[in-house]
Amino acid sequence: IVMHTQITNDADVRNSIDPEAEQILDTAIILAHKCSWEEVRLYMVANELGLKIQDIHRHYRQKDDLVEAWYDRADRAMLADAGLDDYAQLTPRACLHRSIMCWLTSMQEHRVISRQMLAYKFEFGHVHLQVLGLLRISRTVQWMLESAHRNTVHVRRVVEEVTLTSIYLATFARWMFDSSPNAGATSRYLNRLLSRAEAMMLLATSSVGHSSQPESVARNEQFSATQGNFEGKGLH
Repeated sequence: IVMHTQITNDADVRNSIDPEAEQILDTAIILAHKCSWEEVRLYMVANELGLKIQDIHRHYRQKDDLVEAWYDRADRAMLADAGLDDYAQLTPRACLHRSIMCWLTSMQEHRVISRQMLAYKFEFGHVHLQVLGLLRISRTVQWMLESAHRNTVHVRRVVEEVTLTSIYLATFARWMFDSSPNAGATSRYLNRLLSRAEAMMLLATSSVGHSSQPESVARNEQFSATQGNFEGKGLH
C-alpha cells in the first residue's frame, strides 16, 4: 500500500502543472520577443517577475529546461486534442497529420522564438543539450504513435518509428519558416509526406480503434491556430 501510494504521488508530481513555473516560462517567451532567445537570461526573468533567482532554480535548473517545458506544453496540447471524441473516428494517416499539426500550431504565435530555441540547442559546444534534444524527439514521436493507436511490432515498428521521426522533423523544419495563414503550406507538405510514406508501405494503413475507410474519402482535419480546434477541410 505504501509503495502504491508513493508511485501515485510521483505520477501526480510529474503530471501537475505549476502556475509559477508556467508564469516563468511565459515571461521568458515575452522577453525573447523583445530581444531574442539567445539573449534571455534567467536573472532577467526573475527581475521581471519580482522573484529571486532561487525561485527560478526551484522550477528550472538551467535555461534549456525552459525549452523542454515549452515543448512539453506542445505535447500536452497534442495529447489533449487526441482525447477528443472525433479523433477516434479519423483514419491512421489523418490522426498523425492532426497530431503533428496540433503540436506545431500550439506554438504558432511564437514560431520565431521556437526556431531560436532550436538554434540555441544546436549551437557548437551544446552537446549535452543536443543529447536531450534527441531524447525529446523520440519521446514526442512515441506519444504521436500512441495517440494514433499504432500497433505494429518488431521490425515493422522500428520502420514506422524511423519514418514518422523523419516526417516529423522535416515538417518541423518547414513550419519554422512557414508564414502562410495557419501554417497551411506546412499542412499540405505534411500530407504529401504521409501519403508518400503510406504508398511506400512505410506506415500502416490501419490501427486498432480507428476508422479503416479509404484515405481518399477520409475526412482530413486542419488545426486552426486561432480557434484552438480543428475544422473539416478537404485534402490538398
